[in-house]
Amino acid sequence: MAEKLTLKQEFTKGILKENPTLRLVLGTCPTLAVTTSVTNAIGMGLSAAIVLVCSNVVISALRKVISPKVRIPSYIVVIASFVTLVQMLVKAFLPALDDSLGVYLPLIVVNCIILGRAEAFAGKNPVLRSALDGLGMGIGFTLCLCAMGTIREILGNGTFLAGIADLLKVFGDNVFGGFNGFDLASHYPGGVVPMTVFILPAGGFFVFGMLIAAVNGIVERKGGKKAREPDCAACPMAGSCAEAGKSGAPKGEDCAVKNGAKAAAAEQAGTDGAPVPAPGTREGGEVA
Repeated sequence: MAEKLTLKQEFTKGILKENPTLRLVLGTCPTLAVTTSVTNAIGMGLSAAIVLVCSNVVISALRKVISPKVRIPSYIVVIASFVTLVQMLVKAFLPALDDSLGVYLPLIVVNCIILGRAEAFAGKNPVLRSALDGLGMGIGFTLCLCAMGTIREILGNGTFLAGIADLLKVFGDNVFGGFNGFDLASHYPGGVVPMTVFILPAGGFFVFGMLIAAVNGIVERKGGKKAREPDCAACPMAGSCAEAGKSGAPKGEDCAVKNGAKAAAAEQAGTDGAPVPAPGTREGGEVA
């Protein structure tokens, strides 16, 4: 049985050790799509974090009421409700951010991070732990987006925090003297020549891969679990294999091994003098 984490550990695990994007590789679609600027990254990260915390709290509070048979549809209804509220608030107070995020804001409903935490944690733990788990995972997701957005915006556009005034309007007009980011091309002699590839999908995947490698290295050096390739237990069909195993069929982790052994045995039989019939023929060489 795994050792129960303290409240502090529940909160901090999602920031680095179990970062939902860089360690668990969840929510990669918005991660790659909106990180062309830091402003978009902050907006998406905070929106997802709010939905994550609120949905975790509600699902945890109702965990003994929701029937296991309808838990996934119930979780999606709860998540969709909070996403709708967040989207309405963004449209009302931050219309420029709403235009920038586009369809990715309502798509928070199907974000694997939120549904995954609801299924794996909030549906099985008390409200306080679920709230801290959601807050930590939300902060970890936001930090990942900001890191990617910083690298891609500076190298791809030659700017930093461009458009941040649209976010700061929520605190009032002309806050911080109308600050709207830095144009590195004009602030430094010779300027910064943008490398357009970094704001394209290829650049996003490159930066994403480098950050995953860096975070995995940091976690492993601190004694964390080493990242490993997924085995048969991670296969979406593993559950079906396990159910079928009750009637004598191979179980999840043995499924691939036994199927591979059968294929090898059949191939060996064909090379030992018992030719395998060609497609479209029956035994004895008759055409089907």
